[in-house]
Amino acid sequence: MANTYLTWTPSQNGTRTRFTTSFWIKRSEINSGQNPIFSSDISDSNNTYSMFYFASDSFSFFSKDNTTTLHLVTSAKQRDVNGLYHIVVVFDSAQATASDRVKFYINGEQITSFSTETYPPQNADNTWFNVTQQHAIGTRSYDNGSYLSGSLSHFHFCDGQAYDASAFGQYDANGVWTINTSPSVTYGTNGFFILKDGNSVTDQSGNSNNWTVAGGTLTNTEDNPSNVFATMNPLATSSYGTLVNGNTVAQGNNSADYGHSFSTLSTGSSGKYYWEVYIENYTGTSPFLGIGNDDNPNIGRAINNTAAVSPGESNYVSPSFYINNSGQIYIAGSVTATYDTYTKGDWISFAVDMDNGACYLAKNGTWMNSGVPTSGASKTGAITTWTAGSISGFLAYAAVYFGAGGVGNNSEAAFNFGNGYYGSAAVASAGTNASGNGIFEYDVPTGYTALSTKGLNL
Repeated sequence: MANTYLTWTPSQNGTRTRFTTSFWIKRSEINSGQNPIFSSDISDSNNTYSMFYFASDSFSFFSKDNTTTLHLVTSAKQRDVNGLYHIVVVFDSAQATASDRVKFYINGEQITSFSTETYPPQNADNTWFNVTQQHAIGTRSYDNGSYLSGSLSHFHFCDGQAYDASAFGQYDANGVWTINTSPSVTYGTNGFFILKDGNSVTDQSGNSNNWTVAGGTLTNTEDNPSNVFATMNPLATSSYGTLVNGNTVAQGNNSADYGHSFSTLSTGSSGKYYWEVYIENYTGTSPFLGIGNDDNPNIGRAINNTAAVSPGESNYVSPSFYINNSGQIYIAGSVTATYDTYTKGDWISFAVDMDNGACYLAKNGTWMNSGVPTSGASKTGAITTWTAGSISGFLAYAAVYFGAGGVGNNSEAAFNFGNGYYGSAAVASAGTNASGNGIFEYDVPTGYTALSTKGLNL
């Protein structure tokens, strides 16, 4: 949640010349200014503080003791808003070589290229981590004036230890960096391990260095380093749309023109996937909901996804469609059928069958057109169909379109891709889900699963 942050104050100083921090982070915004992750300060003034944060989308470590004593900014940008980054920071000022005194690891790889590169003096003990001052996660400790836009998991702090990334993760058989959920590490006096299982701030290191939720609401989603769920994508959101709540809520912000947003994950060319959209609010024209692989709902895109094409052409992607609040189904800009209307407070469910080439819609748990998502090749009651496999390049993304005409800032659609939340509200009474992947308001049709990295590989 926005403006959510944690605090903790050590009861004694730890080893100020050596420590290791490890955490997994999923970003929600880019180009958004300062995004503080972990910080500590010596006073209420901002003249003496230390902080990990994103600066212009580059991970940074800054420490100031009246004058800057440490400042590292990665040359590379960390702009991925779909996956999680694993970040390890090692501080060991006793090292003779300056560049060995602070090391960054991102997804298992040591970072060696920095746009800003100021290392601390040898044996420096004047960062403000590991001292008896307030530490904060998710904000600046000295003024709570800026907040992290994203989510965190498996946050470790090891007092007096210098570990590389291999202590907290490993490569799988496919060369993908994966999490070690129970690393064998020493935490030292002020060490802690929080956010291990959901939103628990109880220290799992054995030190009882428990944290406190000091602002906002710390939510527990299904998203985790081992199973990343789709959200809406800020990189595929027009200037007339705004994403909030960890990119799960899309808002229209312009009453004179159309906006859109697409999901971070696509279905790929096979499998069966389910997601839900809750209509939180609208004035005038409601959000239009659909699937597509183009930033224009009225045209298709060629198989190679580079050239726009027209209806009737052999490579036109027919399943790009949407439904409006009047129940009208639009394909290629034309109304092809009319089904259930919807309004504020309604749920619209999508069941997308890429194996057979069909999409089904439900309103508040009842399938429109007497649809049977489990009907297979017969596609009984499907809202739109296509020949499975004939469009080898088709990728189905969840989509929302904001129509012009009084939408303003009141058009809101909350997407639940299986995280178990719609906006800021948790699913209170979950439906059945035989796949065991994700938490949804309504029953997931047999054979369908969440649009997540695990779901894509079931």
